[in-house]
Amino acid sequence: MKLCILIAAALVAVAAANQVVSTKKVICYYDSKSYVRESNARLLPPDLEPALPYCTHLVYGYAGVQPDTYKMISTNQNLDIDSAHANYRTITSFKTKYPQLKVLLAVGGDADLEDPQKYNALLESQQARTAFVNSGVVLAEQHGFDGIDLAWQFPKVKPKKIRSGWGNFWHGVKKTFKTTPVDEKESEHREGFTALVRELKAALSLKPHLELGVTILPNVNSTIYCDVPAIINFVDYVNLLAFDYFTPERNEKEADYTAPIYAPQNRHPEQNVDAAVKYWRNAGAPPTKIVVGIATYARTWKLDSDSEIAGVPPIHTDGAGEPGPYTKTEGLLSYPEVCMKLIAPPAGLRANIRKVTDPSKRFGTYAFRLPDSDGNGGIWVSYEDADTAGQKADYVKKNNLGGISIVDLSMDDFRELCTGNKYPILRAAKYRL
Repeated sequence: MKLCILIAAALVAVAAANQVVSTKKVICYYDSKSYVRESNARLLPPDLEPALPYCTHLVYGYAGVQPDTYKMISTNQNLDIDSAHANYRTITSFKTKYPQLKVLLAVGGDADLEDPQKYNALLESQQARTAFVNSGVVLAEQHGFDGIDLAWQFPKVKPKKIRSGWGNFWHGVKKTFKTTPVDEKESEHREGFTALVRELKAALSLKPHLELGVTILPNVNSTIYCDVPAIINFVDYVNLLAFDYFTPERNEKEADYTAPIYAPQNRHPEQNVDAAVKYWRNAGAPPTKIVVGIATYARTWKLDSDSEIAGVPPIHTDGAGEPGPYTKTEGLLSYPEVCMKLIAPPAGLRANIRKVTDPSKRFGTYAFRLPDSDGNGGIWVSYEDADTAGQKADYVKKNNLGGISIVDLSMDDFRELCTGNKYPILRAAKYRL
């Protein structure tokens, strides 16, 4: 009997020694605007709980910048700070139940819409940066946050345009003579952002255990604004939102994969996850500080009579797709809204969308429905599902990167409307790390 017990104990010890515990980050974003959505799209703090065991970080967004003082402020004080809701304290109180969780406050995130030029103006002034840093540290500390996520609102690169032969010729002429860039003060803003990161880290370091993350928003050119060797030692992670390379707002007449891992044939070589990761690695960022963002929402376009019947991207389109029943935003669907469109419709109703998977596991999943004989009802959808989220986690694991981020929890299937589990995209990515 004693021998059996010893053997069993030895086997348990061997299994424990061989078990690999993932140390990779799973950064879960919660956009507070979902609080004011209606019906099944409204995500309240208690709805976050099923997700939190899978998250190493919960990032609450989004704070903003006050235009006249350059202080970091809540963009919705009634929701975030006032006693009626006090979301800041509600969110940070999750740490009591989930002590492994780090809760950060994000600023920017393309959600601060009042005078967007203030983000560049702040970088041009030492006084403005000091006001921002001091107020940010106070705001984070007062409400129990574990740090700040800089989702800085830099100017975006211009979208690719569909051009005729003459348009291509004239575009080449303009490039030869170097027309006005997106940002005329690129170098100054690059230096200012480096200073901001350094100064904010110094201020946070005076407090115990406060972290600093940098999130690179979609279609922001890192090569312009990020001096990687100068900032990388001051940040705990760099979150690359390598998605939304195509959107109906930026690319009204052409739909394509929004977040491929690798570049599809004859596409822009830098508009994919691998290119974004390689830039940061080659510029000196340790792989373990690089986090890859996974969008939980879909981008949608209208198909018309000029669209190819095969649905294969890139494909001609006619603007944004119709809004979903819950999110109510043209050109955008949450993951559960996509799932609902994939379900077979009742007899006599219009056919739903047809899903097309990617056997190569390089580009992504899309779905489409052709327009009717009058040219109406067509839609093309690029989105992540559990499979593609898992493939991005595989990429992160294979390349020994720091982890993944989920952007954001409110667009995942947090109500279990179309899957067997809540938060299927989060779960799939986490299990594959």
